[in-house]
Amino acid sequence: MNKKITVSTSINDLIPLSVPEIKGNEWKYIKECLDTNWVSSVGSYVDQFENAVADYVGRGYGVACVNGTSALHVALLLSGIKSQEEVLLPALTFVAPANAICYTGAKPVFIDVDLDNWQIDTGKILGFLKKECKYQKGKLINKNTGRVIKAIMPVHILGHPADMDAIMSIARKYKLKVIEDAAEGLGSAYKNRPLGISGDIACFSFNGNKILTTGGGGMVVVDKKSWSDRARYLITQARNNVLENIHNEIGYNYRLTNIQAAMGFAQMEQLDKFVEKKRDIARRYNEQLKDVPGIGLPKEASWAKSNYWLYTIFVDRAKYRIDSRALLEKLKRSNIQTRPLWHPLHSLKPFKKCFSYKIKVANKLYKNCLSLPSSVGLTKSDQKKVIDIIKRSRSL
Repeated sequence: MNKKITVSTSINDLIPLSVPEIKGNEWKYIKECLDTNWVSSVGSYVDQFENAVADYVGRGYGVACVNGTSALHVALLLSGIKSQEEVLLPALTFVAPANAICYTGAKPVFIDVDLDNWQIDTGKILGFLKKECKYQKGKLINKNTGRVIKAIMPVHILGHPADMDAIMSIARKYKLKVIEDAAEGLGSAYKNRPLGISGDIACFSFNGNKILTTGGGGMVVVDKKSWSDRARYLITQARNNVLENIHNEIGYNYRLTNIQAAMGFAQMEQLDKFVEKKRDIARRYNEQLKDVPGIGLPKEASWAKSNYWLYTIFVDRAKYRIDSRALLEKLKRSNIQTRPLWHPLHSLKPFKKCFSYKIKVANKLYKNCLSLPSSVGLTKSDQKKVIDIIKRSRSL
């Protein structure tokens, strides 16, 4: 028997996809910035926030940036990526890392993701390097484009770790740099190691929809002091002499403000609690949706601890009877916000001429996956509403 789904259009009734949780010392610390006039890019909270994130990850230094994309850009510059070189990147991710690669004049090479955990497929990385590349005058060359391969940029999508030991083993064999895009992975762990510690360099995002937010912000974390110093130089307009305003290179205005850092520092105080709340939300989704025909649940690898940034399901149209976009519309009519995964990057207009390697799974996941409400503050009653509609929608 079909059941009628209640339709609500009130913004107050909206169950959002992922919104900030601001219940700690955010107001107190930001007020302190305002009361003391330390509102711009210099102030004690910038240092405290950088140190807090670096300590949490286990890195020597953190350099706060205006957003995650700028952090990726700086990380690529620190890694020595140059124009017309290539960086391996998963085809299924937000566009930011591909854009950052292009800011340097380099080109992304898109690699498929694996079907189990939806992260960059390490077998296909190896297959690409073995079958599609060659050494020429000591440089690793993509035989299809003639460009030099310089780095791998794994992206820990949806908060689940990529297989970093396998990636690092491949990278060391082929002498490639590894830049971790951990924008969605703060608080997650790989083999009991925090995300962001395994690669040569790592980046985080503090956008408004992330597990920890500064409104908009990002950070580069490194172990080398020389890289930390270089990053600070680049993000402050490459200024060599502050008094006389001497600039010997092209720099960038990528600094995070003290107000934003104050919010980030307050959020860091709550990060472990946020991660546990996200994992509780995932446990409830798993328990309630596991027996729904046609609904595939996200898998957490035995070596992984995911922060479940966005809990995402796979909708098998043949078994569930409607597809992921139809389910999205049904949830939308009940004022529940969901979204598909990102359009695979290799088929987007700016990147169609970039080389891509055996991409199948990314296309399948894009077509069939749907991310569900996952805010830290998602109530049990709101989550039950989401679950009930997913259960009922199959029989409509």
